[in-house]
Amino acid sequence: MRLETKFFEEGLRILHDESVDDVVSEYMDSAQDESVMLFNIGDMVQKVKNWKLKMPRVKPFYAVKCNPNPTVLKVLAALGTGFDCASKAEMRNIVDLGVNPSRIIYAHTVKPKSHIKEAAALGINTMTFDNESELYKVKSVFPTARLVLRIRCDAKDSQCNLGMKFGANPEEIEPLLATVKALGLNFVGVSFHVGSGCREPHIYYEAIQRARDVFDLANSLGYSPYLLDVGGGFPGNLGTSIDEYAKYINRALQEFFPDDDVHVIAEPGRYIVASAFSLLTSVTAKREVEKKDQRKKMMYYLNDGVYGSFNGILFDHQTPKPIVIGNALDEKKKNIPLFESQIWGPTCDSVDEVIKTEMLPELNVGEWLLWRDMGAYTLPSMTTFNGFPGPNIHLVVPYHTLLLEDILNDKGQAALDKCSPLEPKGNQCDYPKIPSTRNLFEKDQDCHLMDQVKIAANITTLRVLEI
Repeated sequence: MRLETKFFEEGLRILHDESVDDVVSEYMDSAQDESVMLFNIGDMVQKVKNWKLKMPRVKPFYAVKCNPNPTVLKVLAALGTGFDCASKAEMRNIVDLGVNPSRIIYAHTVKPKSHIKEAAALGINTMTFDNESELYKVKSVFPTARLVLRIRCDAKDSQCNLGMKFGANPEEIEPLLATVKALGLNFVGVSFHVGSGCREPHIYYEAIQRARDVFDLANSLGYSPYLLDVGGGFPGNLGTSIDEYAKYINRALQEFFPDDDVHVIAEPGRYIVASAFSLLTSVTAKREVEKKDQRKKMMYYLNDGVYGSFNGILFDHQTPKPIVIGNALDEKKKNIPLFESQIWGPTCDSVDEVIKTEMLPELNVGEWLLWRDMGAYTLPSMTTFNGFPGPNIHLVVPYHTLLLEDILNDKGQAALDKCSPLEPKGNQCDYPKIPSTRNLFEKDQDCHLMDQVKIAANITTLRVLEI
C-alpha cells in the first residue's frame, strides 16, 4: 500500500548555490512581529544518510518527542526510518502517516493502561519496561506484547541524565526476568539510554557489554531475545560528529553481538534535527543601563523567548548563542565596539531571560539575530504564554538533496514492507540504500534549464511508504 501526501504544503524555498545563511534576508524583509524558524530539509536528509554509512547495522528509530514537526516526520517516514514513540498521541500520529506499526517501538517504561490498549489496537507490539508493576499492567491488557527490558547505564557527562528516572539497576534485572517468565510474557530484548546529549562515546561500549549479560541471563531462562536498542544521546549540533560514537558501538557489536540474528536499533532525536533548524529573532525594544563603573550595558527585548523557541534553556540545559546579522555587522564599519548585553524574551515574566550576558555590538530596534541548532526539544515544548505566538516555520532545501522518489519504487516498497528490525528472526532484511545525491538542475538536451527549475519547484508530492 502506498499513500500520497503533500510534503511541502507550507511552500518550499529551493537553494541553488546559496546557503541558508545567504537567504535569511528574504525572511527578515518579509517577517512582521513573529520570529522565523528555517528548516533545512537537506541537512536532516544528510544526517540520516551519514548514520547509515557510519553504523549500517544500527537502524535509526527517530525519537518523535524531540521534534514532531509534520514535515520532519513525513520525510523520515519516506526515508525508511523507524519511530520511537512514548504516548498514544505520538503512536497515532505516526500510524496516521501510513507507517506500518512494525516500524514503531513504544519506548516508555511507565505507561497508562489506556496507552497500552491503544498500542494493541494499532498493532504496535514492541514496548519497553523497567519495573514489575508494568509487567502486571501489560499482562492484563496486552499479554502478547513483545517486551524489551530497559537497563540503566549512565554517562557521567550528558546534557540530560535519564538514569535517575528510568532503567533497571543490575540487582533488579534477574527478578524482573523471573517475573516475566512467571507471567508467561514475551521477552524479546534489551534497551538502554546513556543520557540525552551524551558527551562520553565510550559509555556505549560498556552499555552494550552489560546488555550482553542480560541476553545470556535470558537465554538461561529459556528466552531467545533478538532485539538490542542502544537508545539515544547522539550529538546533532553543527560541528559535532558521531564518528567516535560509531567506533565504540560498532566495536562492541562486533565483540558482544557478532551474530546478525540480533537486530540493533537506536533512538536518535537531536542528532537528526538539531542543526536542521535555525531561528531568526528581531529586536523589538532596547534599554541602555549605566553601570557603576560608568560603562554602558545594553538590554534587548526579542520577539521570542523561553516560553517560545528558547524553552530548551529551562527544559534541556541549552545555552544558545546569538549571531548578529544585518546593519550591526556592516562590512564598511571597522573596529565595532562591543557592549555587555542582556537579552530578554517578549513576555511579562522576568524568568523570560534568553542570555544573561554577552558581548555584542550595539543593536537597533528592528535588527535581527540568528540562532543555530534550534531543532531539538524546542518546537514541542513552546507555549503561547501572554499571547505571544511561536515562530513561523519556513522550509528550505538545497537543490542537490536527493530525490526521495528514487527509493519509492516497487522494489524498495516490497523490501521496506518486510524490513522491520522489531520483527522476530527471519523477518528482517537490509534497508534499501539511499540513492546518491544528484543535481536536479543538470542540463538535458530535451529540457530547457528553466523547465527543469519549474519541475524541481513542483516536486511537492512524495509517496509515503507503508513501512
